[in-house]
Amino acid sequence: MGKLDGRVALVTGAGRGQGRAHALALAASGAAVVALDVDGADTTAAYPLATASDLARTVELVEQAGGRAHAITADIRSSDEVDAAVSETLELFGRVDVLVANAAICACAPFGELDDEHFSDVIATNLTGTFHCLRAVVGPMTAQQFGRIVVVSSMTGRRGNPNLAHYCASKYAVIGLAKSLALEVAASGVTVNVMCPTSVDTTMVHNEANYRLFCPDLEHPTIDDVRPRFASLNPMGIPWIDPDVFTAAVLYLVEDDGFVSGATLEVGAGISALLT
Repeated sequence: MGKLDGRVALVTGAGRGQGRAHALALAASGAAVVALDVDGADTTAAYPLATASDLARTVELVEQAGGRAHAITADIRSSDEVDAAVSETLELFGRVDVLVANAAICACAPFGELDDEHFSDVIATNLTGTFHCLRAVVGPMTAQQFGRIVVVSSMTGRRGNPNLAHYCASKYAVIGLAKSLALEVAASGVTVNVMCPTSVDTTMVHNEANYRLFCPDLEHPTIDDVRPRFASLNPMGIPWIDPDVFTAAVLYLVEDDGFVSGATLEVGAGISALLT
């Protein structure tokens, strides 16, 4: 018996990386998982986004482990597509109990070179897209008097970061979004919390543009070149962390009996100790 037996969990950005790890863990805890992601959408991200094939693989992995999963392709920048995805979830499963708002993109540029398209695209995905997801589930969750919402922010949502102003702004903003909603639904059986990961061992970190950002002195930096530079970003000297570590934090917030809400759980390899 899992703690989430009978529950239905919607995970955005579930095609790979953190989202896939969250989907697998929620299914292992007993939830039926609705895995949502784009199909290679056109964005300003510095790396290719997940595809329908990636999403199908997530569903396959859940089912191979004995769980239940259903894939929905949608772009969270579109409120219509998000609303349709939640409607489909309700039609198939009759309820939605958990939302892990994980989908996001990242791109880097010096502040003075950050153009309108890049800024708007990151905000549209990371902030407005997250808003679309929260708004779409809050009605069904409050009606059933139960819900667990976890917004995935970032340690860059807790401090500034050179060359990532738009990303930092979006990740700061979703914390305020989540805390505000937590207050509105505090008496309804719905909790809303935030998980802030440090660098995750995924494509968002491992791409050529990011490597060049951290190694501007090298023409073609490799993973071995960037490892010590990433490690210098936190007191523990850890360059990046496996997604499963952050999934454990998400599960803690999802499986809580309803007494933790409006919290920001930082999994930052010691960075939290540097913050005021």
